Amino acid sequence: MKVRTDFICELNQKKLWLRREDLIKEKVKGNKFRKLKYNLIEAKKNNSRSILTFGGAFSNHLYATALSGKINHIKTYGVVRGNEWKEKINESQTLINCIKYGMTLIFVSREIFKKKNVKDFWKIIKLNPSKFYVIPEGGTNELALKGCLEMLSENDYVYDVICCPVGTGGTIAGLIKSSITKQKVIGFSALNNNSLKSEIDKYTDKKKWILNDQYTFGGYAKSNLELIYFINNFKKKFNIQLDPIYTGKMLFGIFDLINKNKWSWGKNILIFHTGGKQGIEGFNKRQIKKGLSCII
Repeated sequence: MKVRTDFICELNQKKLWLRREDLIKEKVKGNKFRKLKYNLIEAKKNNSRSILTFGGAFSNHLYATALSGKINHIKTYGVVRGNEWKEKINESQTLINCIKYGMTLIFVSREIFKKKNVKDFWKIIKLNPSKFYVIPEGGTNELALKGCLEMLSENDYVYDVICCPVGTGGTIAGLIKSSITKQKVIGFSALNNNSLKSEIDKYTDKKKWILNDQYTFGGYAKSNLELIYFINNFKKKFNIQLDPIYTGKMLFGIFDLINKNKWSWGKNILIFHTGGKQGIEGFNKRQIKKGLSCII
């Protein structure tokens, strides 16, 4: 699949290009399309009638899975972190959309959600896993990596550095595996997770990559006025919409490091816009409720 690449600017002798995965022609955009592509093929191959997956109330992955299920006529189930969201679905546009696309939501406490990879989890939620095609939280598994491997091609070997935002680690793992020796892969964590690096290490033996966790803005879905200003200014200047959860944080970090002369990984930089723009509406609703600035 050919995806457009936009030259953004030259900054302190560094040239920045943006790979527009957010403009993928499929209804499901960005790295979520990549991660789900081969999982959906496998689900159909296994004649699976239902897909079950996991996520928080603002999960792009839940949204993408629900939409993919609707498109492919497969029933979807989403295990949602946080019992309290059962009573305040209207506060999450993501959950509203999941229901609209036919996903059945199963709300569990945060304590139970942490046990999702334990065998007894299925007894707790009273479901039989053999009746579902199960996809992990964030969509990261070997089939997701297979899709993410396709994000780089031989034409991309001209770049010194590959950058992407990181949630569960599947996208960066695919980029690490498909990059060549001379390239450095830099991931910008969108959340506070001390075990994230070890999770990525499970999928690749290559060492020419780093995980930057200095631009999480306090954690997953957290932000501040500085980040929102950057996203809005970026749109005004380059006519490109960034999301506040993943791509916005990454680009803020890249610009900040270059402007402070702390960038030492190459001059030709390919940056992946992994989508996530569907979450902006819900993000703005929460900002308005708190009396805070919104993304334009």
